[in-house]
Amino acid sequence: MTTTTAGLLFLAALVVVLAATHAPLGDYMYRVYNGEKNTRIERGIYKLIGADPKAEQTWGAYTRSVLAFSAVSIVFLFVLQLVQGKLPLHLNDPGTQMTPALAWNTAVSFVTNTNWQAYSGESTQGHLVQMAGLAVQNFVSAAVGMAVAIAFVRGLVRRSTGDLGNFWSDLVRGSLRILLPISVIGAIILIAGGVIQNFALHDEVVNTIAGGQQTIPGGPVASQEVIKELGTNGGGFYNVNSAHPFENPNSWTNFLQILLICLIPFAMPRTFGRMVGGKHGRRQGLAIVAVMGTIATLSVGLLMQFQLQAHGTVPSAVGSAMEGVEQRFGVADSAVFAATTTLTSTGAVDSFHDSYTSLGGLITMFNMQLGEVAPGGVGSGLYGMLILAIITVFVAGLMVGRTPEYLGKKITPREIKFAATYFLITPLLVLTGTALAMAMPGQRASMLNSGPHGLSEVLYAFTSASNNNGSAFAGISVNTEWYNTALGLAMVFGRFLPIIFVLALAGSLAAQGKTPESAGTLPTHRPQFVGMVVGVTLILVALTFLPMLALGPLAEGIH
Repeated sequence: MTTTTAGLLFLAALVVVLAATHAPLGDYMYRVYNGEKNTRIERGIYKLIGADPKAEQTWGAYTRSVLAFSAVSIVFLFVLQLVQGKLPLHLNDPGTQMTPALAWNTAVSFVTNTNWQAYSGESTQGHLVQMAGLAVQNFVSAAVGMAVAIAFVRGLVRRSTGDLGNFWSDLVRGSLRILLPISVIGAIILIAGGVIQNFALHDEVVNTIAGGQQTIPGGPVASQEVIKELGTNGGGFYNVNSAHPFENPNSWTNFLQILLICLIPFAMPRTFGRMVGGKHGRRQGLAIVAVMGTIATLSVGLLMQFQLQAHGTVPSAVGSAMEGVEQRFGVADSAVFAATTTLTSTGAVDSFHDSYTSLGGLITMFNMQLGEVAPGGVGSGLYGMLILAIITVFVAGLMVGRTPEYLGKKITPREIKFAATYFLITPLLVLTGTALAMAMPGQRASMLNSGPHGLSEVLYAFTSASNNNGSAFAGISVNTEWYNTALGLAMVFGRFLPIIFVLALAGSLAAQGKTPESAGTLPTHRPQFVGMVVGVTLILVALTFLPMLALGPLAEGIH
């Protein structure tokens, strides 16, 4: 069997499993967020934090709850990292590398669901920080994204109200009823596959076959690995992430990790369709997942093609395409992982994107620059795609000279301002950050490579941080005070400014009544609309980022 054939079979199996889980998981999430009963554990949590789960919140109150919870989380994780040397299960000397700037960057990174890591996990973070700090944020940051998505859908389907639900109820239910059960099952499967789960510290030394000594870092890896992928977080227990055999031992655990990344984002459009309801509700959900699937298919196909065939962008030396790729995974499966992790907000890696072909590296960047909507992060992918659907409806309305509508709601100048601002935030952060870094000689010194590839390293870093992805072109050195601060700010603004405008748009839509369908209403559940959203998405991103990409990966490919 050829490498290409094996890769296609791997991809086909992934599609089959995702198709099989799409409806059951989507329906289950619909019941979770729309049920009225709370479990005893949930009631205890609400009592502890002083929240009334039945109290509806306006978009402003919902937003303030999101921001307050996230701010407290950042402060807690920041302090926990700085004092970890005085806590149980710490490493020998964790304070030598965890500076305040790095602690700030890491705290922001995990709270914003980015998981950008400017440190080596096994030599910097103690087991208590990994479990009580990083792994906890893997759960709740993902639950925040899901909660915002559900609130936005409520804004689309509710009529003449200012209420979007209750953030605390959405947060707790998403964490306990969706993320936690799947994570428990997934962790057991990963352990069976060879992922380690222990409390051994990194100073265990054994005699090697050659007679030398080797440090074997242990830790509670499986429990963190599963939510790292399921919550589209991406932060690895080890420095080399999912390329490490303790995190990802073999080809079928590699398959499972990709499946976990895609599981919730591809099921959430089904939840959206169920919440829309009505005659075409489920077809509305199918239209959204069709857009996601189309873009994902194009991305995975191109990335596999560039990595397997290269078309002259890789030197002709035998095995050159294997640079930065684990032998146990191979080029094709690694390309699927790379596309998946950048199409979502995961950022985990099982191969090193810095070693990809110039056009292969371009695809990973372009995936993030699309806004990570195919299928995107848990929650963020759905609300990002719905924003693009609203922009598409607006463009179509301009073509026929009528007020655009989406799901019975008029898209007035107020709504399109919120949607347009949401779309412009990330490009502004990416391009401004890259320009500042390239204009400063001290920051250019962090590049491992010069020329177009060096520019690609910096562009990739700010693209990843601003889109809350977390992966990197591994050559760039970012553990400096400037990069820790700049990328930390990009992560904060890239996460919370879009959420503010998403919830503001949801509040504006929820206040509207229902606009009856007419002969001029654009059907948004048909293949025609799917094609229009795909086209608008690709064109908007191409127009925004093409000049910078031409100076980076495209110039490198031509050279």
